[in-house]
Amino acid sequence: MSKPDAAAALEHLDLDPSGGHTLEALHVLSEIASNLADEDDLDELLGRFLGTMIRLAKADAGVVRVLTSDGKHLRMVASRGLPPAVVEKERLVSRDCGVCGIAIGQNRPLFEIELKGCAERTGGNFFATGCQAMVVVPLSNGGRLLGTYNLFLPEAFELPEEVALLFRSIGEHLGMALENARLKRENLRIVLTSERQMMAAEIHDSLAQTLAYMKMRMAMLNDALADQSLEKSAKYAGDVSQALDDAYGHLRELLVQFRSRMDPMGLHHALQGLACGFQERTGIVLHYDNKLTDLRLEPEKESQVFHILQEALANVARHSGATEARMTLEAAGDYYDATVEDNGKGGQGFFAIANRVDGFQEHAGLRDHFGLAIMRERAEKIGGHLEVANLASGGFRVRLSFPPGGGISG
Repeated sequence: MSKPDAAAALEHLDLDPSGGHTLEALHVLSEIASNLADEDDLDELLGRFLGTMIRLAKADAGVVRVLTSDGKHLRMVASRGLPPAVVEKERLVSRDCGVCGIAIGQNRPLFEIELKGCAERTGGNFFATGCQAMVVVPLSNGGRLLGTYNLFLPEAFELPEEVALLFRSIGEHLGMALENARLKRENLRIVLTSERQMMAAEIHDSLAQTLAYMKMRMAMLNDALADQSLEKSAKYAGDVSQALDDAYGHLRELLVQFRSRMDPMGLHHALQGLACGFQERTGIVLHYDNKLTDLRLEPEKESQVFHILQEALANVARHSGATEARMTLEAAGDYYDATVEDNGKGGQGFFAIANRVDGFQEHAGLRDHFGLAIMRERAEKIGGHLEVANLASGGFRVRLSFPPGGGISG
């Protein structure tokens, strides 16, 4: 959405022969525009411009409000010059209340000298003696109300048309800032929800399944003990002990993965970070080769690719018996390929075991079966697919092929 054009408002500004008012207006619009995309604390931003709005209107006091989540009320986020008793009464008002409701309905700045309703709602004598007129400036974006400025004037003079035009432009700019902040919050919630779902899936599909296996083996162990079968008891006790070791090891791996968040500088830097410490951690030499000059991915897709390759490297370290490995990023037609290869024992390693596992028939490789399933699910989420294969020269290959751009499927 393009920024509202303030030129029309500024062309009419001739309030000060020296041009001081025009310069101040230009400064205000410039500062608002510079904060549209990267202001995190919108309450602070709105409060910061309240003093400027009061000055432009030649007011003595003012408040700024934002629409509540229910869409029915306006919540005060900052005030200046109001008596404490009035501030308490004005903290939450209906969006349809009096002059504010009219300005909101017409979606334009409104000047009003009849403030009887405000006086009755707040009590005291501020609206009887301290305030003779009020200006309401709606903050909106795309016709959607997001907040208001209320400016309280000591004298009942008519608001010049050029100031009303300026206020309208400021209201549109700040409305855009509020909308950007709302979208940023929604995106953050989506990311957090997605990460939590991912964590839950990984725990369920790996650690929880291993614990379920242990529970079944414990039942068999109890039966064997009741039958006084030393051979079966020893076997089931060994299975439980091995499963416990696997569960503990996988829990540690999950903790490492959850701490290894995506590098804010992007996928290439994140993979470089993985590669740099790999040999020190595992004793396996890892060559990282990025053949892509322009890697264009959504942040969510970068995260999925990163975790797939992270798991592939973890499996090289756990199962391959390799001395060297290679991780490559390259283009393949309309797709990207991300490949991890090693010079280990190939089909005798992780994926051969994982592909043989069916439910709880065999325990060997159980945890890794779920690791492979999660990798494939991640690949599907980004519209890609995962291939695993033995190399003719020995060793093993994991290749992720995925399209550039786009988002994450449900």
